[in-house]
Amino acid sequence: MSDQKHAAAVVEPPRTTRQTRADDPRRKPKRLPPYAVVVLNDDEHTFEYVIETFVKVFGYAPEKCFQLAEQIHTQGRAIVWSGPKEVAELKRDQIVGAGPDFHAARTVKWPLGVVIEPLPQ
Repeated sequence: MSDQKHAAAVVEPPRTTRQTRADDPRRKPKRLPPYAVVVLNDDEHTFEYVIETFVKVFGYAPEKCFQLAEQIHTQGRAIVWSGPKEVAELKRDQIVGAGPDFHAARTVKWPLGVVIEPLPQ
């Protein structure tokens, strides 16, 4: 018996001018758009509260938190974090759930104003 009788036939599809499956741009996964966590200014919450909240939620250094608090105060709002939508929603919820601001002259029981917004791609 010859080896040809037992050899399996392997037929490769004819090559075309189209790209291979891996290189086909239609097969590449689309990147999810990034989202921004935006904190809004108010005249009730103290800098101390904002800084403590950002340290707790984002793990930022207090100096960075102070800079963000100043930006929120002077510009009315600031992007404090950006990334995937699900994480942005979690960060927003953590800020909202940070509890009352006991540093204020009168305890502020409502949360910081925070929204998430899609960033341009």
